[in-house]
Amino acid sequence: MFDSEFERNLFELRQQKLRDITELGQSAYPNQYNATHTIAAVRGTWGETTAEELNGTPEAPAPHIQVSVAGRIMAIRAQGKAGFATLQQGGLRLQIYVRLDAVGEQGFAIYKLLDMGDHVGVTGYLFRTRTGELSIHVDTLTFLAKAMLAMPEKFHGLSDVELRYRQRYVDLFTNLDSREVFVKRAKILKAIRSFFDARDYLEVETPMMQPIAGGAAARPFKTHHNALDTDLYLRIAPELYLKRLVVGGLDRVYEINRNFRNEGVSTQHNPEFTMLEFYQAYANYHDLMQLTEELIASVAQQVNGTTIVEFNGNTIDLAQWQRLTMKEAILQYWPVEIAGRPAASDFADQAALLRWLERTIEILEVPATHSSEGAPNEARFIAHLDDVITRFRNNLLGGVATGKNVYELFELVAEPKIVQPTIIYDYPTEVSPLSKAKPDDPANVERFEFFIGGFEVGNAFSELNDPVEQQLRFEDQLAQRADGDDEAHQMDGDYVRALSYGLPPTAGEGIGIDRLTMLLTGSRSIRDVILFPLMRPERQVEAAE
Repeated sequence: MFDSEFERNLFELRQQKLRDITELGQSAYPNQYNATHTIAAVRGTWGETTAEELNGTPEAPAPHIQVSVAGRIMAIRAQGKAGFATLQQGGLRLQIYVRLDAVGEQGFAIYKLLDMGDHVGVTGYLFRTRTGELSIHVDTLTFLAKAMLAMPEKFHGLSDVELRYRQRYVDLFTNLDSREVFVKRAKILKAIRSFFDARDYLEVETPMMQPIAGGAAARPFKTHHNALDTDLYLRIAPELYLKRLVVGGLDRVYEINRNFRNEGVSTQHNPEFTMLEFYQAYANYHDLMQLTEELIASVAQQVNGTTIVEFNGNTIDLAQWQRLTMKEAILQYWPVEIAGRPAASDFADQAALLRWLERTIEILEVPATHSSEGAPNEARFIAHLDDVITRFRNNLLGGVATGKNVYELFELVAEPKIVQPTIIYDYPTEVSPLSKAKPDDPANVERFEFFIGGFEVGNAFSELNDPVEQQLRFEDQLAQRADGDDEAHQMDGDYVRALSYGLPPTAGEGIGIDRLTMLLTGSRSIRDVILFPLMRPERQVEAAE
């Protein structure tokens, strides 16, 4: 419980203060406090009221405006028989003024036993100080709770970033910017629900524990149900259940809930994260492109009052979008400083593609120091690019499907550079087992992802609704699992059976709420927008150090 001997001693000292407060007739932990106003209400109603209106003049005293508020003490000082303190509640602060002759000896004795972080309730009248600060002249002071540990120094918030994540309960009341992120996150969810509700979508809930981990390519968390004696998986996506609902006649559905993926942790990834998924019958991926652009701009406007955001030093307009095929993105974002930039003709057919791959392998100069510690980022990038292109060439020569190679090349050269809102469409079939193939190009599917700020935010496609084709796709995924790909999709016979009852033409999409919140709040890490992100156990951190 205690991080130091100092904390232990402080806890004991404040325990004594708490005993002293109870001896003065106050409850150590009262059950409630009936305030007449929140601090927000006081500031909203009288924040612009002048000193003359509140205080009156000697010739014409103003009637007192009585209020009762509660909050946490964020600053406190006493000088002789009077003192000022600052209360915080709901992310706003209000000054109080406590005088011995107003609260009495018992009340002032309680005041002198208070510390920063304590909760109190006060009743009194509003006035403005000589400096013009809106304040409460306290008549009665009620103790509500004692902070047994000290607030961070100067209550400027926790300076240790990791400690902020581990002790979010401290971060939220000492760092109001952090609090505002989560207030805004709630507004984002409200705006999303409003957007879909207005378009006749039905919000639903689907299982979090599933017998088959499906709907995405990811490693699941596994658990066991004792009463049924069966293994279950925490869901990696709700997709297959939502599409079952469309089969059942719920033509427009959406769900906002948690997904769980047993993967690494980074500034963009947390094993437990929040997703929006929605499905619309009788639509295709082009319909969702338009809907997506409208959704993101609408949410930004409702939450921030503008579609312009600042993220990682970039000014981004969420109302201005571009659309590129995956191959077009590779051409457009190929680093200008790296040799081998392809032309559109290099993707025209397999022969042209092979010539480009061979040519690029020849001219790429991989630095000898690329694998050494501290090697320049450019050297590491070139080495990675050479590896990707070499495997691409080998698969092409060996007659192996190269869709994954195209996708891997896109992820390397294009994705990190896509800052402005961009829809990337027409994905290889090999990386899209649940998507419908393009009628005129079966090597690609009707799928798009959209990227903002250098990372993917959403993924959508025209849903595959042919049960025979879906069965074949699942079988291909099983073959990939047998070859060692533990993220390949499992067979879901019941889902194939559901498709056999008839899934109408349908388009579906998933959007990461955490990443969207990062963009709309200017947060650089996903941990900044998740209240309690998963952290390495402290004993492991200490051992590593």
